[in-house]
Amino acid sequence: MKLSASREAFLAPLQAVIGVVERRQTMPILANVLIVARGNQVSVTATDLEVEMVASADLTVDTDGEVTLPGRKLLDICKALADGATVTLEVSGDKATLRSSRSRFTLATLPAADFPTVDALAAEQSIELEQVAMKRLLDKSHFSMAHQDVRYYLNGLLFEIDGNHLRAVATDGHRLATCRVSTASEGASVHQVIVPRKGVLELQRLLGDDGTVTLAIGSNHIQAQVGNIRFTSKLIDGRFPDYRRVIPNRVDQSITAIREDLRQALYRAAILSNEKYRGVRLDVHANRLKIQSHNPEQEEAEEEVEVGYDGEEMEIGFNVNYLLDALAALDGDEVHVQVTDPSSSCLIWDGQTEGCEYVVMPMRL
Repeated sequence: MKLSASREAFLAPLQAVIGVVERRQTMPILANVLIVARGNQVSVTATDLEVEMVASADLTVDTDGEVTLPGRKLLDICKALADGATVTLEVSGDKATLRSSRSRFTLATLPAADFPTVDALAAEQSIELEQVAMKRLLDKSHFSMAHQDVRYYLNGLLFEIDGNHLRAVATDGHRLATCRVSTASEGASVHQVIVPRKGVLELQRLLGDDGTVTLAIGSNHIQAQVGNIRFTSKLIDGRFPDYRRVIPNRVDQSITAIREDLRQALYRAAILSNEKYRGVRLDVHANRLKIQSHNPEQEEAEEEVEVGYDGEEMEIGFNVNYLLDALAALDGDEVHVQVTDPSSSCLIWDGQTEGCEYVVMPMRL
């Protein structure tokens, strides 16, 4: 195999897929990327057996072939070369030589036949939507995913297709985020799949502000085509909790506040909260919200925010990080925080961020 290209053209597909390559691998070949050259089309594939990324590029191919090379070493070499440099890659036996100007690098290869790839996806359902809408969906929900929870189905994001809407739901058992966007395709009846955490983060990194993304959902995998990059992820085989039972019904009685004022007050109070539990107490009065925090060093913080509220007075505790994450995900100037009693979860939403709601469970202080 022999191919040549400008440094930038060769670097682009490598950078697109390298996030999948883990630094510590159970199998040596998973530290490599698969490079396949056919005609004047070159594809670069990376996988960790859960997520696969394939990026294609039009490069000058002198001799067809395929090879696997150490992914991060190859990327570092290309990044270190001069801008605009011409790169030539040639494979001979079990070695690959990369040349550019007066530089020469010899890399060890592993057989391309041993590289694990995902079989062609038999799509059960396919939808198309704008990349910016898909990115918005992930940005406003992914932070509520669990991380290494024993309830494995929480370590991912629920995608629910319902008619011409795609909904994302994430929960770690203490909070829940849900967001909904419209799609260009008319889906079938309700269909749910759970995409693992790493797949969500890689897809989020891949999406841009222009163009569309096509999602194809199979029995065990989900696939997204974004331009010349194909993303494939295994699905989590599990039953996601019924999120609808967790979301309180909206009532007229809610705290209305200027979102940025409330966020800043919570941020300041968080500085002196317990570093482990991150608890703050909300003392709710008519048209006034007092935020209090303290820590084991007997340090205290108190903030007061003007709000719209004329319900019963109450005190309720929350993890301040969960409140800050929800407020940061909203776009509106004004936010609604619905608290019914000290033992019930609160619901957070605004009038501008359509389809997005956040639920935070209370905590004892």
